[in-house]
Amino acid sequence: MALNVGKQPLVSVEEVFFSFGTAQVLVDVTFSIMPDDFLAIIGPNGSGKTTLLKIILGILRPVSGVVRLMGEDVKHFSRWERIGYVPQKATHIDPFFPASVREVVAMGLLSKKKFPRLVKHHDEKAIDEALERVNMRKLKNRRIGELSGGQQQRVFIARAIVNNPDILFLDEPTAGVDAEGQSQFYDTLDKLNRMHGITVVLITHDIGIITRHARKVACLNQRLVFHGTHEDFCSSAIVQEILRGDYHLVCHRH
Repeated sequence: MALNVGKQPLVSVEEVFFSFGTAQVLVDVTFSIMPDDFLAIIGPNGSGKTTLLKIILGILRPVSGVVRLMGEDVKHFSRWERIGYVPQKATHIDPFFPASVREVVAMGLLSKKKFPRLVKHHDEKAIDEALERVNMRKLKNRRIGELSGGQQQRVFIARAIVNNPDILFLDEPTAGVDAEGQSQFYDTLDKLNRMHGITVVLITHDIGIITRHARKVACLNQRLVFHGTHEDFCSSAIVQEILRGDYHLVCHRH
């Protein structure tokens, strides 16, 4: 993969502070996410990972600091079809929920449609292509509640990428997914990143994702204590101290 020389950041986080009441959550966080990155955001429980993601997505406003998406202040950003997002616990689906895989993926197309927001015949190609990318096209007409947790997560990725976004955010995406489903899930993300050029950013407690797939790591503990390559991460003494007791880190590539 070529270095991002001369490319502009997809995301810029600049001197961001955030607190809930008197409880400080994020302190002076600054970093950028570049095109083609596969970034894992890690850190101890309560370190501010999900809060940071919500600020990047404009769901929360920082106390101070600026977030830019594709060069534009997130407060004024409107091209949300360029952003894919899979939230926490996306797979907690009622098994009798009356929606097919196709219908779930089609929901991702509605953000860029004007009223009345209807899925047209020509949208079927985009739905099929998104499902093909996550190897779920054969189950297109199955009810979403009938699928395994890993399969559901791949469907929600398809929904998030049906507009061909530039960047895909995922928050603890494999919670409740079995080991085999997790492996297939991360292989899917890797393919989207390497073959289809989608920048991937995920919050995770699965340190193995760093060993197998992530090429950059951001470690939060209210402050950003590390942001850089996998190789530099593995040799960072401060990160080893922060993670002690919470993670077992294997620093070699398979």
